[in-house]
Amino acid sequence: MLERFIQNKQLDAAKLSAKKLLSARGEANAQSMAVKLIDHYEHLDKRSQIDFFHFLSSQFNPDPAMVLDAANKYNAERNEASLIHLCQAVEPPRQELLRRVNRAPAGTSTILKMRQTLLTYLKEHPAFAATDADMHHLLSSWFNPGFLELHQITWNSPAQLLEKIIAHESVHAIDGWDDLRRRLQPDRRCFAFFHPQLPGEPLIFVEVALVPGIAKDIAGLIHKQTPVGEPKSFKAAIFYSISNCQPGLKGVSLGNFLIKRVAQKLIEEMPSLKTFSTLSPIPGWSAWLDGGAPLPEEKLSAVQRRKWQEAQKTLSMGGMNWADRLKTGWHPDRCADEEKTAILRLCALYLMHKTPEARGDAVGKFHLSNGATLHQINWAADLSKKGLQQAGGLMVNYLYELDKVEEQHEAFSQKKVSSSRAVDKLV
Repeated sequence: MLERFIQNKQLDAAKLSAKKLLSARGEANAQSMAVKLIDHYEHLDKRSQIDFFHFLSSQFNPDPAMVLDAANKYNAERNEASLIHLCQAVEPPRQELLRRVNRAPAGTSTILKMRQTLLTYLKEHPAFAATDADMHHLLSSWFNPGFLELHQITWNSPAQLLEKIIAHESVHAIDGWDDLRRRLQPDRRCFAFFHPQLPGEPLIFVEVALVPGIAKDIAGLIHKQTPVGEPKSFKAAIFYSISNCQPGLKGVSLGNFLIKRVAQKLIEEMPSLKTFSTLSPIPGWSAWLDGGAPLPEEKLSAVQRRKWQEAQKTLSMGGMNWADRLKTGWHPDRCADEEKTAILRLCALYLMHKTPEARGDAVGKFHLSNGATLHQINWAADLSKKGLQQAGGLMVNYLYELDKVEEQHEAFSQKKVSSSRAVDKLV
C-alpha cells in the first residue's frame, strides 16, 4: 500500500511537471522544469509508466475546433498565412513538450528511453500510437544523418565503448575479447554513428571484412583463427554485420546512410577496393517455408510457377516444420542434390517475390531498398545453430554497385528486385 501511495505521488508530480513545462512559465524555465519531469518519470514503475503514457496520449492532442477552423480558413484562403496557421493548429502540443524535455542535459537520452519503453506497451495499448508517432517524428529530425558523427572503432577505443560493441552485436555474437580483437585487426573495420548529445553511445555500427573477393561463407570472416590478410590483397569490402544499439530509434533510418558513408570512407583510404558487398542472413526464410512457401502467383511466369510447385513437392516435410527437420539430423553437408536445388530455388523465389511485400524478409528489404543487387545465394554459408534454424545455412550477397544504387532504389520502390544472372538462373 505504501509503495502504491508513493508511486501515485510520483505519477501526479510527473503529470504536474509536464503541464508546467508546457506553460508560458515553462518556456522561460524549460531546462530546470524538464530536469524535474525527468526525475519524476524515472521513478515510475510499469503501472505508473502506462498511466503516464495514457496522460501524454490523451491530454496533449490538437484542439479539434482549432484544427477545423484552421482547415476551413486554409480552404477559403490558400495563402502562406493560412497554411502556417493550419500547420500550427494540427501539431500536437505533445511535440513541444518533448522539445522542452530535450533541453535538459539528459533530455535526448530520456526521450530515447521513453520511446523504447513505450514501444513495449504499444501492442496492448494502441492509444499510444500518436505519442509514438510524435516521438518518431522528432527523433527522425534530431538524428538526421547530417547531424551524426562517423567514427571508426579500433582496439584502442575506450574499453567501455568496446564492451557496448560486444553487447549490441546482434547478427554474429562476439565471443569475448579475443573474438573482438580479431574483428578489429588490420583486415577488418568497424564503424559507428554517434550523436553529439550521446557521447560514447554508439547508435548503430557496421563490421566490414577486407578480402580478395566476394565472401561466400561467414566462418572465414569471423573465426578467431582466420589469418590476417595482406593489404595488397584487399579488393572487396564485405559488410557482414549491422547492429542497432538504440531500440528507441526503431524506424529511424540510419543503416543505409551508414553503409554509404563507410563505403566512401573506405574508397578514400584504399582506392584499390572495387567491390562492396554484404554477406547477409535470411531471417524470414524458414518461417515462410513453414507457412507453405506462399508466393504471389500472378507475378510468376508459367515456368517459375511449375518450378516453384516442384520445389515445394520435393521439400514436403509431412507436417514437420523446419525446426523439426533439423532435429532429425538434416544438414547442408548431407543434403541430396535434388533437395539442394529445391532449397536454393525456393530461397531465390522468396527473396525476389516476397521481399518487396510488407512482411518480406527484413534484411533483404533493407539492402534492396538501399539500391543493392540480389547478387548470390550461398549454400552452407552459416553452419551455426542460428544460421541453420533461420535459413538452412544459406546466406546472401547483396552487391552495392555505387553507380547504380539510386536507380535500383527507385526500382525497388516499385516492387522490382534487381537480381544477378546467377540468381535468375535458380528460378
